[in-house]
Amino acid sequence: MAGNSQRRNRRTSNKKGATVGSGGKRRRGLEGKGPTPPAEARKGHAKQRIANARTRQAAKRPAPRRGGAKGTNELVVGRNPVVEALREGVPANTLYVQQFIDSDDRVREGLKIAADRGGIHLMEAPKAELDRMTNGLNHQGMVLQVPPYDYAHPEDLSAAAFDDGEDPLIVALDGVTDPRNLGAVVRSVSAFGGHGVVVPERRAAGMTAGAWKTSAGTAARTPVARATNLTRALESYQKAGLTVVGLAADGETELQDLEALDGPVVIVVGSEGKGLSRLVGETCDFRVRIPMPGGAESLNAGVAAGVVLYEASRRRS
Repeated sequence: MAGNSQRRNRRTSNKKGATVGSGGKRRRGLEGKGPTPPAEARKGHAKQRIANARTRQAAKRPAPRRGGAKGTNELVVGRNPVVEALREGVPANTLYVQQFIDSDDRVREGLKIAADRGGIHLMEAPKAELDRMTNGLNHQGMVLQVPPYDYAHPEDLSAAAFDDGEDPLIVALDGVTDPRNLGAVVRSVSAFGGHGVVVPERRAAGMTAGAWKTSAGTAARTPVARATNLTRALESYQKAGLTVVGLAADGETELQDLEALDGPVVIVVGSEGKGLSRLVGETCDFRVRIPMPGGAESLNAGVAAGVVLYEASRRRS
């Protein structure tokens, strides 16, 4: 019914509600916004996307390191091995000595070296505990605990060389399973001015106490990197401008004819028995043979790497 003021939602007044103000937006709109930020800080700009991508890439890549506390500790067992490891500077965190041990020159020397070096905990343990730790091995009352090596990233070896204004000289090992060979290669890389060694993550020697001993202390200053996939690591080096040179008994080029050793290069050494694996061999830019007038069929990895590193060092100097 017209004029019925009881009807719901019926407007009974012509007055408007409160007016909302600008909240100062008009005044602030007249104020200056300051200098234009750089392109890297402007949302959506191409340079900002590139900068963000580089930041993410750097965060994924670990920094090179010489040792660490990840993984499983290694045990060096027996008086002679323990003393030799301590003499060679193998990194260790704990020296276990059996309670009531019959002391001799080796025991006294091991305790003295550990005390002088510092950072090595000296622990006395009953024979039963040492038997348990070593799974019943003949420990002779001395056990040295070695922390696992903390590997560098393959890309860091070349990056460090370029940062120093040098052409990278890197050795990669393919299928080398003897830690002593790895230690010998590390020693040669250090002697001839190389920038590091790359080993595969699987089916290859790692930086054990044996490798440390063979390196004669040079592993403390020569980085070793571990590659999840060696072929992909070599391809990454190629994209960074390095030449990949594989050593092979049936190589097409002789060592003295290879000019690539003058520049950034990765030298790939295979095992003495099997040589380079198929995929790694196909990835190499050159396959090189070392002339051996004496008639030997092959050289072990440590010797072969030393020969090529010497030739590369001679040309660079």
